[in-house]
Amino acid sequence: MELRQLEHFVAVAEERHFTRAAERLAVSQSGLSASVRALEHELRTPLFSRTTRTVRLTEAGQALLVEAERTLAGARAARDAVDAVRGLLRGTLTLGVEQCVAGVSPARLLAAFHREHPHMEIRLRQEGTSSLLEGVAGGRLDLAFAATVSPPEWRGELVPLARERMVVLCAPGHPLADGTPVEWTALRGRSFIDFHPDWGPRRAADEAFAAAGVRRTVGLEVNDVHSLLELVHEGLGIAVVPHHFSRKPEARGLGVVEFAGARPPGYRSVVVLPPARSLSPGAKALMELVRQDAPG
Repeated sequence: MELRQLEHFVAVAEERHFTRAAERLAVSQSGLSASVRALEHELRTPLFSRTTRTVRLTEAGQALLVEAERTLAGARAARDAVDAVRGLLRGTLTLGVEQCVAGVSPARLLAAFHREHPHMEIRLRQEGTSSLLEGVAGGRLDLAFAATVSPPEWRGELVPLARERMVVLCAPGHPLADGTPVEWTALRGRSFIDFHPDWGPRRAADEAFAAAGVRRTVGLEVNDVHSLLELVHEGLGIAVVPHHFSRKPEARGLGVVEFAGARPPGYRSVVVLPPARSLSPGAKALMELVRQDAPG
């Protein structure tokens, strides 16, 4: 079993398509297919279920994918470590991020990283919190910027980035838009707009409602901030979000309602670092920039 075969296998597994995987790896489709067949022959089991339209992992393929990603990550880390000793920072930095995570600007951070380390390839994945944790644990991601991660969920290190209060956003003509701090009981029976359950702000809101003992129904579920703000503008529901969402240009004109009481619901963001293994040289360099850039 060769690293090249594992790279081919992982590419097909991620693309779910042999042609796209071949294009991504810049190899011929026939060579890629032959490499995967040789791997299946060596393991004595099919790794993919193929039809004319789809390519799916078999049970054996799903088991191999976890270990293949970990093996490839280890090989990359070994090469990067040798380059770092030689005074070179090369290789690939792969990081994950939630959208609009507080306390860090991924674009500005990665631009600064690229200026300092132009020979490093940067790969960015935007995913929900659970997927980010799985990616760092499996070695698919070097680190991740996530939100609302509880200590029992993660055995590795969590570096705090920011903590802020949650607020209610509503359309200007909404009954809650008079600026009076809102009690939890006033939110019962309201129509809510929120993110997919795996996104950090949704997790934070769900935890807050559960702690307050208030049940709610999310009728409109989106996967991006701009859609959420647009739906709130149209009066289709209210949203409980981190306070920095209210400062976005798209939120201009919306009612921003604080929670009554001394302890409003909170949202926190963290850097998720891998458990039980050292950071790659690229991840270490990025963390140095994070610590320089982080608010006091």
